[in-house]
Amino acid sequence: MIKILIPTHYFLVTLIGFTIVLLLSGFSYKKIAKNSSKSPSKESFYELKAMSIDGEEIAFSKYKGKKVLIVNVATKCGYTYQYEGMQKLTDLYGDKVAVLGFPANDFLFQESGSNESISEFCETVFGVTFQMFEKITTRGRNQSPVYTWLSDSKLNGWNDQKPSWNFCKYLIDENGELVAFFDSRVKPLSEEITSLL
Repeated sequence: MIKILIPTHYFLVTLIGFTIVLLLSGFSYKKIAKNSSKSPSKESFYELKAMSIDGEEIAFSKYKGKKVLIVNVATKCGYTYQYEGMQKLTDLYGDKVAVLGFPANDFLFQESGSNESISEFCETVFGVTFQMFEKITTRGRNQSPVYTWLSDSKLNGWNDQKPSWNFCKYLIDENGELVAFFDSRVKPLSEEITSLL
């Protein structure tokens, strides 16, 4: 009697191959606005609002005068270890930058948990103290207004890059202008990010 090893093996190989293709499909490593190509935001970052993971509405106007690093996060991703770097960035540069985590289940179902389970995971495994928000969608028809602003040059002034995977990063300056996009491979404490703080 033949066991169902071939289909299972084929599925795993296909899944791994698909993941590699996604990761290597030409998404930007780093994208920084150049003064010559950047125009001011058409809509203000400070008019945005989002629900915290605990159900409290947070107006982004509270971040005026501070840099903001926005990251789409997931608890079952190969980059989940970056939560640790996000927390260290908060510990080291919290007076200069606010780190905002947005859980999303957009890539291979790597964030399937509830807001409560995500919050518990972040607190118990990584000791997260930076601001976490409720689970959202970063791409497509149900895209969060925050990610619509981040990935539409008609709103933010220059960038159309949507998250290409979990743990992509957008840096906003003290004036509410989007200044850089970093893909998942750029770690939170990398010089590419810390040099801009």
